[in-house]
Amino acid sequence: MLGRIFTVGGYTLLSRLTGFANAIVLAAVLGAGPMADAFFVALRLPNHFRAIFAEGAFNAAFVPAYAHVHGEHGEGSARLFADRIFTLLFLSQLVLLFAAWLFMPQAMSILAPGFSDDAEQRRLAIELTRITFPYLLLITLVTLYGGMLNVMHRFASAAAASIFLNLSMMMTLALAAFFPSAGHAAAWGVLISGFLQYFLLAGDLARHGGLPRFAPLRLDEDVRAFFRALGPATVGSMGTQVALFADTIIATFLPAGALSALFYADRLNQLPIGVIGIAIGTVLLPEMSRRITAGDNAGAAASQRRAFDFTLLFSVPFIAAFLTVPDVIMRAMFARGAFSKADAAVAGATLAAYAVGLIPFVLIRSAVATFYARKNTATPVKAALIGVAVNVALKIALVGSLAQVGLALATAVGAWINLLLVLGFAVRAGYLELDKTLMQSLAKFVVSAVVLGAALWFAARFAVSHFSQLSALRDEAALLLLIAVGTMVYAGSILLLFGRGWLRSLVRS
Repeated sequence: MLGRIFTVGGYTLLSRLTGFANAIVLAAVLGAGPMADAFFVALRLPNHFRAIFAEGAFNAAFVPAYAHVHGEHGEGSARLFADRIFTLLFLSQLVLLFAAWLFMPQAMSILAPGFSDDAEQRRLAIELTRITFPYLLLITLVTLYGGMLNVMHRFASAAAASIFLNLSMMMTLALAAFFPSAGHAAAWGVLISGFLQYFLLAGDLARHGGLPRFAPLRLDEDVRAFFRALGPATVGSMGTQVALFADTIIATFLPAGALSALFYADRLNQLPIGVIGIAIGTVLLPEMSRRITAGDNAGAAASQRRAFDFTLLFSVPFIAAFLTVPDVIMRAMFARGAFSKADAAVAGATLAAYAVGLIPFVLIRSAVATFYARKNTATPVKAALIGVAVNVALKIALVGSLAQVGLALATAVGAWINLLLVLGFAVRAGYLELDKTLMQSLAKFVVSAVVLGAALWFAARFAVSHFSQLSALRDEAALLLLIAVGTMVYAGSILLLFGRGWLRSLVRS
């Protein structure tokens, strides 16, 4: 399992690094003004639907179902099941695409009502979203192909696919002079990347399993079981996306730059979520599905516990850094071109608010895997909807005093509610045991986070007093110092608190 985690995590890390490069280019070209806000709405809308129908609900329902059909009935039945799901998925996404193109002005009035006061910004947002929305159809098929490959223990191409999004956008932004605006260039980059990702996954699946084909629609027992799992999973994924939609809607009423601050803060926050949380959850779900199908419940529980340990081990440095030195990180990463140091300060405060919820952000995929692997997608929905209700209520309460920082903080609190409820449901169902070993491990991670946070805070103060004489690259030098200090302090604290034996057993497991 560790090798597969590093495969997914490595490609996801490369994706996030190219994502940072893309965000740097976006910040320099678009900045944080009205055009940038219009583009980020155009990017958010298909991404929200993708998270609901594709990566969120679909993966949760399809991967265990496909693994079960493959294990119980063989490759032929699994292929027929995939063909039927492909047919249904393609037709439904095609209908959604045409509806979105036709009713985009009405959708924009609901999803970005704050743009109504600026006719030009509203027109631009509608135009850019019509360009980006077909990306949803392509990326949904990419998700189907990736789920099939994951069951075959082939993770590389699905993990690497999103690299094309960043490369494509940077390419079109470099050619922005040939487009009506830089926003148009970025939007076309999103759409082109969808085709590139599709051809990458389609080629891999064609070589190793064969592409799904259109098949007569027949609701046999396997397809009905898939839809029974898909319904609750969609509601659960939709709950989270409703909260993110609320961010978009509310932020359109805030001063120009609020949506951009949310975007850049989330860009950094997504690094540990994608490289650690999603990578480990992606590998864990088919692993637990396979073990539970074979009757190895103890092995499935052990796999989940190892996933928790890996997730926390790699996440603690990000939590400590984002909470203690977010301003340094934002200035070093993005403060150039049209993106000012003042913009970086606003985005840094937003990042710190997101970081409050980073633990549940990275752990939730591994936590819900024990339910999804058992084809129980209904139970996590209860936790998700309660978390969303708290989230949205807090957004309304905090946005007046804290602006977009309040939106991010509400998201973090809602994520905590969601995770704690999922863990409680898992313990009550007998899927998870919160034993003494686990609690001691959590306590050690908390201590290591406090030690690391203190070291980063003092290192940042040192950088302020000793790097002020530099005429350029002050923030970049400070960030390098923080990385060096943080690496040494965190490695030392983990070795001191856990010991070499724990690390060796974790790597060998």
